[in-house]
Amino acid sequence: MKEANVRLIGISICNFKNVRQGNVSFLNRRKKYQSSVLGVYGQNGSGKTALIDAIELLKLSLTGRKVPERFADYVYVGSESAYLRYTLMIRVDKGKYSGDYQVEYAVGLKKEKAPKEENLEDNDALQEIGYRAVLFDEELKFSFCNDHIRIKKCTLMNTTTESVFNPHTKYEAIFGKDEKLERKLLIAKGMATRLSQSFLFSGDLIESFKEQVRERLDDQMLMIYWQLFDNLLYYAHYELFVIQTNNSGIISMNFLPLAFRYEENHHGAAGRLAVPIDAPAVVPEDEAHVIDAVVNSMNIVLCQLVPGLTIQVQKLGLHLMKNGNKGLQIQLISRRNGRDIPLKYESEGIKKIISVLQLLIVVYNRSAITVAIDELDSGIFEYLLGELLRIISEKGKGQLIFTSHNLRPLETIDRGFIAFTTTNPDSRYIRLAHVKENNNLRDFYFRDIVLGEQDEIVYEPTNNAEIAFAFREAGEYCGS
Repeated sequence: MKEANVRLIGISICNFKNVRQGNVSFLNRRKKYQSSVLGVYGQNGSGKTALIDAIELLKLSLTGRKVPERFADYVYVGSESAYLRYTLMIRVDKGKYSGDYQVEYAVGLKKEKAPKEENLEDNDALQEIGYRAVLFDEELKFSFCNDHIRIKKCTLMNTTTESVFNPHTKYEAIFGKDEKLERKLLIAKGMATRLSQSFLFSGDLIESFKEQVRERLDDQMLMIYWQLFDNLLYYAHYELFVIQTNNSGIISMNFLPLAFRYEENHHGAAGRLAVPIDAPAVVPEDEAHVIDAVVNSMNIVLCQLVPGLTIQVQKLGLHLMKNGNKGLQIQLISRRNGRDIPLKYESEGIKKIISVLQLLIVVYNRSAITVAIDELDSGIFEYLLGELLRIISEKGKGQLIFTSHNLRPLETIDRGFIAFTTTNPDSRYIRLAHVKENNNLRDFYFRDIVLGEQDEIVYEPTNNAEIAFAFREAGEYCGS
């Protein structure tokens, strides 16, 4: 476990999906809480999911994974590229270089034609033009301070150059003047573009960085630079989770997308498992152990959320898997008041709660965790949703970012934890102004939809008479 706490404190979005410009701060400037919660509310199609997708892009970049092709279509229509800037805080509590970092990571995103397969003729009329998402112009800035060292905000790496990265002084401070290594990194830079990956967090650059660290453990600046990278990598792999709305689609296909962050005896695991729920499934023994531990921890809370309900992992014996390894056949069972039924017969709402509950438990208990969930309210009873968020915001330690259409949380959590989208693509995210302490934020928001008292319009007005006429006209068109 890392002796560091990484937290996302702001995002700036430009020409991404339906956001021409939007700035979001995750800090609650009204009151001091251990937790960091941000709920984003607004009209359909006004940029809520764009924020979650932007956080997913951060995770993909920091983990050096390929950016899916769908991101190529996320560049704002009519624009050549999108730009995103992320601000993070890193607090290192122990060690020789304990202290506080403020980090800015910026990245461009553009759409390019994917290279044709080599085995296809150039004049093949049936060849479908494919596109890929390309990351470019990455920049990493940081500042650092502790009781003995103070580094003002500066650029550590910037890839907007034909060399490996600028500033050249920082490059030489990390990698020296080895020409062979420089050629290797230039090739890696080109491959990262071709493979739709981040170069700054690519495997080749990270491994070369590690090699320098192993050889120069007494180099103070190098160790500060590496500590920054190492904590960002750990955060992205083990402490940053993004749950998209396709979770609900996976559930409808009779799989439970079980998201978890699990730790035992100072060893941990993190990720998501798609566990079949319509029939028994054979899983590796170590995976079965993780599922068992995660389910047991969830049950402590689940029976309080839904009285009388727990989930059981029914073990049906050892089986030989296709790869020759031993596996365990399991089935997830719902137990209500002593009676067992297959989990597939539970409601979609129950399955949704189970799929994210372990992460909510971790958010409550650990400060070093960020969970972003799109449409958290989907399938969850509104009163329960409001109370869950009240508990996490007031007594939790981690960071939770969510979108929702259910307005109940506006009445249960501090208004410093709430942001709204607008109808203006050039200013997509705002905090409501002129709200008094005794105002009910839900009622205030409804009033603002009608009266439009903010600097930006938060709802594109609809006309009930025109909607009714459109329904009637559509019915006549199709013969109804």
